Amino acid sequence: MRTLAITSLLAALALSASAEIKLPAIIGDNMVLQQKQANPLWGWDTPGTDVTVKFAGQTKTAKAGADGKWTVTLDPVPANAQPATISIQGSNAREIKNVLVGEVWICSGQSNMQWNVGSTWDADLEIAMAKFPNIRLISVPQVGTQEPQKDFKGEWKECSPETVGPFSAVGYFYGRTLHKMLDVPVGLINNAWGGSAAEAWVRRDVLEKDARFKGLMDGWVQREKDLVSEKAKQDYDKAMAAWTNQKDEAARAKQPFATRAPQSPQQTLSGNARPANIYNGVLLPTIGYGIKGAIWYQGESNAGRAYEYGYLFPLMIQHWRTEWKQGDFPFYWVQLADFMPETPTPVESPWAELRESQTKTQFAIKNGGQAVIIDLGETNDIHPRNKRDVAERLARWALVKDYGLKLPYRSPEYQSLAINGNKAIVTLDTFGSTLRTVDVTEVKGFAICGEDQKWVWATAKIIGKDTVEVSAPEVAKPVAVRYAWANNPVCNLYTTDGLPVTPFRSDDFPMSTKPKP
Repeated sequence: MRTLAITSLLAALALSASAEIKLPAIIGDNMVLQQKQANPLWGWDTPGTDVTVKFAGQTKTAKAGADGKWTVTLDPVPANAQPATISIQGSNAREIKNVLVGEVWICSGQSNMQWNVGSTWDADLEIAMAKFPNIRLISVPQVGTQEPQKDFKGEWKECSPETVGPFSAVGYFYGRTLHKMLDVPVGLINNAWGGSAAEAWVRRDVLEKDARFKGLMDGWVQREKDLVSEKAKQDYDKAMAAWTNQKDEAARAKQPFATRAPQSPQQTLSGNARPANIYNGVLLPTIGYGIKGAIWYQGESNAGRAYEYGYLFPLMIQHWRTEWKQGDFPFYWVQLADFMPETPTPVESPWAELRESQTKTQFAIKNGGQAVIIDLGETNDIHPRNKRDVAERLARWALVKDYGLKLPYRSPEYQSLAINGNKAIVTLDTFGSTLRTVDVTEVKGFAICGEDQKWVWATAKIIGKDTVEVSAPEVAKPVAVRYAWANNPVCNLYTTDGLPVTPFRSDDFPMSTKPKP
């Protein structure tokens, strides 16, 4: 009996010693709380433990559930650039220090959002000038998994020349613009993953329940079976052995060797294209944290399925909003830039179709908007280095729609087409601005076709503040017009405010990326 009592006492002491409050990485020193809205805070403690949270004169209590998780919700508070402390009492006492209140934005997408400040134009100057202690940065590691994750490894940091270099360039420049214009603290959560597909950012059951994605999901089910097969392992081992031999031969010959190692089946299974992988491993641990909205730069990986993206992208946005339980928070994205060699004749373009799907998403969701950057790309680099202009075009949307400033913010968009003999008259919605050309007086970028649907380059001229006349000698009876409809179009139509016209087509001909029956 005495031995049993001692054993029980030791177990109780061990449990007491290990009992402590645990907080997720997203809730920690240097963080920014979203101003003027209720903010959930959560963590874990021994099941049944009462937890008390104090902040800015508030006291909130909760009880740790059977899984140890507890959650409190702070009342809304105004922006505050004075560092504050959040006190938490449970099995032990914890303090979260240097907390600010301001604007919090999620920065998501693939490599062009992930592209860091240190790899942009003028990186040396940008890094040296990044002395903004009231901008706070946190990055989420790239973890691809089918298992929902509760947390990640990371921490909030003050923005400084020592911390800004590895951070998302678009995210940083966007946050810096808001910080300077609004004079409030800004928190930026970077969770971008280069090469990621949009379906990887969506919960798997959401895709499985939607008949529009049956082909996508059936394909992945078969692919997953193949990847765990013995044949897949043998094929990988064989490919790896051949690659190693090539590498060794190059080393013996003292020749450069840049060929990438073959990707293992496990790399694909835990990669950035498998449905729900990024949702579970990257996004989920941050869902529920108080944010103002999200910015997004992605689409390159889905360009070959641009037709599908037309309903996948708005579904993803609404899915995030449903999960976050913060209503229709603002969601702004970057339309794909120009990339790849220019084409001598008008041709079908998956990238143009992806841009169209992005444009149409503005009308499929609430509180969304698109930054057009058809002029900021690079022919031979899918990662254009000018991220500052990209971010500032995104920031215009937020400054106008969410913060009440009066600025030009939306690129002109196609409105209507009228045929007058052999001329097509295009009317654009210029949102109060006026059309102009850049670089040369001649309008470039238009194509026209007749009933034969054979496209030719057209002559175009501005005939009004929002209208363009388009024609071509080869087309006596035009039926449709396209502008900047190419992977890398030559186009130069802007507004006098400096915003490029959104690529468009007036026709509804079948998309080249629409799946064949």
